Amino acid sequence: MICTLGDLLLDVIVRAPQLFATGADTTVETRVTSGGQAANVAAWVAELGESARFVGKQAGDEAGALAQSLLEQRGVELAGPRAEGKTGVVVSFVAPDGERSMATDRGIAQELRAEELDPAWLAGCRWLHLSGYGLLAEPIAGAALEAARLAREQGAQVSVDLSSWSAIREHGPKRFRARLEELGPDVVFANEPEWELVGGAYGLSEAAVVKRGSRGVTVFGANGAEEHASAGGEVVDTTGAGDALAAGFIVGGIRLGLEAAARCIGQLGAVPA
Repeated sequence: MICTLGDLLLDVIVRAPQLFATGADTTVETRVTSGGQAANVAAWVAELGESARFVGKQAGDEAGALAQSLLEQRGVELAGPRAEGKTGVVVSFVAPDGERSMATDRGIAQELRAEELDPAWLAGCRWLHLSGYGLLAEPIAGAALEAARLAREQGAQVSVDLSSWSAIREHGPKRFRARLEELGPDVVFANEPEWELVGGAYGLSEAAVVKRGSRGVTVFGANGAEEHASAGGEVVDTTGAGDALAAGFIVGGIRLGLEAAARCIGQLGAVPA
């Protein structure tokens, strides 16, 4: 079992074959799916053949019911407190070259508290994967640290994806790095801007996977730095490629991670088509 903790959102993906026409209609391709980094990683873990459990605070509104149903249909077990409130929504705008910009409302997800955690939600997990967004806001940051403690008591390893260079910059890189040092993850996933903002993850973890887009990844570990080329393929939408990579790496190593990322960028949306 691989557990993830963070947010479950509703993803609305909009792909435009050309630039939007100001003040006029533009024909686009759309997809509505479950979203949120932790939920996406869980979806890819299940797709790759391992049991997956998502842990997070979930709202009982219509958007939440849809997001929960879509994730469960992918074979992911859902755990976490249910509460009144608003499910977050992410609207991803995908450009003709596959690059995306996101407008994000995280809703109730950030309100998960450490005292709400049930140790049973982490039972049987060999990995706990945390979304970096969950370390950038309170009270969920406290819940993430407590979940890591509970998971480690049961022999699990902990990984974290740094998630967003813009959010780290706004939060404060030194402050964020201090939170990472407190967490002490076994594996860190980061793109190049995130890696640079926190000053590299040396001393923070046993291993780090630095994502370099079409140039592949660099894996830092006991054997030093190892370069791995991307698996290639047509780029339709880069949304979620890092989530697929993290899931594949945790399930079966870097090769599986790169293969999952290549699958992800060849489709529209961050979860398996």
